Order: sequence, then C-alpha cells, then structure tokens
Amino acid sequence: MTSIFIGKDTDGKDQELLLHRANRHGLIAGATGTGKTVTLQILAEGFSAAGVPVFCVDVKGDLSGISQSGSESHKLHEKLISRAEKIGLDDYGYKAFPTIFWDLYGEGGHPVRTTITEMGPTLLSRLMGLTDVQEGVMAIAFDVAEDNDWPLLDLKDLKSALTFIAESRKDLVLEYGNISSQSVGAIMRNLLVLERDGADEFFGEPALKLSDIMRTDMSGKGIVSVLDAQQLINNPRLYSTFLLWLLSELFEELPEIGDPDKPVIAFFFDEAHLLFTDAPKALVRKIEQVARLIRSKGVGIYFVTQNPTDIPDSVLGQVGNRIQHALRAYTPNDQKAIRASANAFRPNPAFKTADVISDLGVGEALVSLLDTKGRPGVVGQTLIRPPSSRLGPATDTERKTVMSRSPVGSQYDETIDRKSAYEMLNEKRKKIAEAKAAEEAKVAKEKVAKAKAKKKPARRRGRKRQSAWETGTKQIARTIGSQLGRQIVRGILGGLMRR
Repeated sequence: MTSIFIGKDTDGKDQELLLHRANRHGLIAGATGTGKTVTLQILAEGFSAAGVPVFCVDVKGDLSGISQSGSESHKLHEKLISRAEKIGLDDYGYKAFPTIFWDLYGEGGHPVRTTITEMGPTLLSRLMGLTDVQEGVMAIAFDVAEDNDWPLLDLKDLKSALTFIAESRKDLVLEYGNISSQSVGAIMRNLLVLERDGADEFFGEPALKLSDIMRTDMSGKGIVSVLDAQQLINNPRLYSTFLLWLLSELFEELPEIGDPDKPVIAFFFDEAHLLFTDAPKALVRKIEQVARLIRSKGVGIYFVTQNPTDIPDSVLGQVGNRIQHALRAYTPNDQKAIRASANAFRPNPAFKTADVISDLGVGEALVSLLDTKGRPGVVGQTLIRPPSSRLGPATDTERKTVMSRSPVGSQYDETIDRKSAYEMLNEKRKKIAEAKAAEEAKVAKEKVAKAKAKKKPARRRGRKRQSAWETGTKQIARTIGSQLGRQIVRGILGGLMRR
C-alpha cells in the first residue's frame, strides 16, 4: 500500500494521498457541518490500514466510532453505499480499526500525564507567557531541584521548589544568580491559572511513553489513539499545553530519517486554532519550528480547523496537502478568507476556485495533494469516500469494552504518587524547624541556668566573719584588759620609785 484513497474529483481523477509525502503535513478546513470530521476519519483509517499509528483529538466524540465497524442498520447505510459506487470504490466494506482511548481527565480514556521535569522550564515559561526575568527564575528552580535530587513531578513539587528558592535566595544568589521574590510571585499566579484549568490532572505519574501511541496491532495495522477532548476543549490553555508538549517530545526523541516510505506516526489536531489564539509570539515560533523540522523525523501533522486563516502564515507555509471543505461568505471577512484559501491552491482551468469553495456540498471538498516530486497537485473538486468504521460515536458501553481490552490500561489507570520535591522539601523544613526549636530550647536553658547562678550567696574567702556580738565582747575584753594592765604597771613602777 503506497497511498490513501480520499475520493474522486469531477474530472474522474482519483485523489490519493501518497504515503511517502504524508509527512509534509496537511490541512483539513471547512465550516461546521461540511464533513471535516469524516475526512479526518477516512484519513485515519487509511493510515491505520497502511500500518501507520495515528493520534487524533476527538472534540465532539464522533471519532470514537472508528473503534466500531459500520453497519447495514445505520440510517445512512444506503447513502454510504451509493457514494462508494459513485466514486468506484468497489472493495468498500464495513470494519473497525484498532483503537486506544485517552483522556487527560481519565474519564473517557486512559489518563494522559507527564511530569514537570519532562515539560521543562522553557516550554512551561512560554506557555505561561513569562518574561525573560521570570523565565530565568523558573530555570533556577529547576536547576536547584536537579542539584539536590528533588524530582519535579507535579505542580505542588514545582510550587514547593519556587517557595524554597524564594526563602533561600540570599544563600543561593552567588551560585545561581539573582532571585526576585516578585518574579516568584508572578510565576505562582500563572501556575494557579494552569491549576484552575485542570493541569493537576495532566502533571504526574505514570508519564505517557511515546511508544504507547506508536503501536501496531497483531495484524500490522496502526493503532489509532483517540484523545477524548470533549471536556478538555473547554480549557484551551491546557489543550495547547498538551499538544505542544507531545510534539516537542516527538521532536526531541525521534531520530532523523528524512522522507520515509510512510510516516512513523500521523497527528490530527482538531480545533487547531486553539493552539494559536492569544498565544505568545515565542510559543507560535516554537510551533513553527517544530512543524518545520519534525517532518524529517517521519511525523505528519494535520491541522483541522474551520478557516485556514486561523493558522498563522508561518505555520501554514509548512503544509503541503490541503483538503478544503465549504466556506460560507456571510461577511466581508468571510469573503476575504475564501479568496485567501482559493489563492493557496494550484489553479484548475476547469473552474474558479473561489467560486466553488462556497458552493461545495456536504462530503465534497477541494483537494490538492503533493505528487511524487513533492509538487502541489492541481486542485480538484472531489467527492470524499465514505468511512468503513461507524459514522458516529461509540456508546459508553462500547468505549468501556475497548478500554478493558487495551494493551496499556494496566500501566496508566492507577496514579503513582512517589516521594518527590514536595515531600522532600517538607521533610527539610521540618528538620530545620526541629533544629531551630532545639537550639532555642538550649539557649533558653542556658539563660535559666545563668539566672539561677546569680541568686546564690557569694563564696567566703579567709577567716570567718565575726558576728556583731562577738566583735563587741572582744572589744570590751580588750579594753578592760588594757586598763587593768596599765594600773598594774603603774603600781609596780610607783613602788619602785618610792624606794
């Protein structure tokens, strides 16, 4: 299998996506209800059948139907068969495709997590729109944690590390540089925004292994990883955080392989405009860089959005394969978007592209795919083939059945909360507090001992001090003795004189 059949155009030409050009990225655009999701589904089926793993974001829940076979009892069965016959799809039949369901919140699929360390300070800073100074403080927090072997797994670990460097900034400044308490406060406020968006569910362990979204089944079909984003889409910041992290991980871990015979994995990002809405310029540049360089690692990225103008020109310029469903021209801006979209196609002399875009019916699209030499094909008004899997969502029971048979469920369904920076820093603070309390108790004890020492009578040196009575008695005795002695002496001397 060297290509994926997409449909047949009005000239009778088969529109096929060449697998060795599928890593040149793609765009599926069109107004709501024009068939974008079905086009995504048939491309995912084609990649899976070719042995290419697929990762796709399911915003409305419809893509879950890829896990179930189509059925003759489906209300659109006759229309699907008619469409297959009209475009000459003789081998059309119903079948399911191997699927793994994922969900950042762990409800509609296996939980998807990564650690703060794996996200890294640069990507986190760009996602939060931090200033250069704040980004530097974030990097210091990561460096201090790494130097002290404090694992940063979740948001509470990162907040603990930031609190520590703020408290110890006077001791750390010579080794790591200036740490502003104001910058730490600003980062903390941004982390609270991420936390409010549900990032607590995303950061932690066990972290997602890329190998688990790059699987094939026993028959060699690529497994389709479906990320349930029905709840996630309400948190655009977390949605874009996850998608950019995933692309960055692939970019960093996969080896350079040039243009392979087929992609190593194909990504479909529905509601792709959320990646760029209100995104900092540094973040847009990062996405552009990844989109430009990741194709040499065999990864094909397909952006799915309502209007091509939702995607920055710098990123749109990396897209080689285009499928444009109908656009409606209700306003001058809509008309401008139609002209811009039409100008991106290689003209077809049979019709005016700008006129056809607004006249396309459901399940029709303007298609331009790269040829064997990597050149954009002439745009063709194409009838898109019907999917082989179910057109519509899987039921809750069917989803649970698929999850119960998943090859990765036992690895991700249970959260692991091992000892990390939060616990280690709490222990450190506890030991410091205990040491401080012990030192304070020692000082207090010494003060009490000194106070007691001052109250004791002074030690007497030499002869024992005589009491007032003893002193007086002795004084009287000495006086009497002296007078008596003088009288005796006078008596003796007088007697001698008379002689």
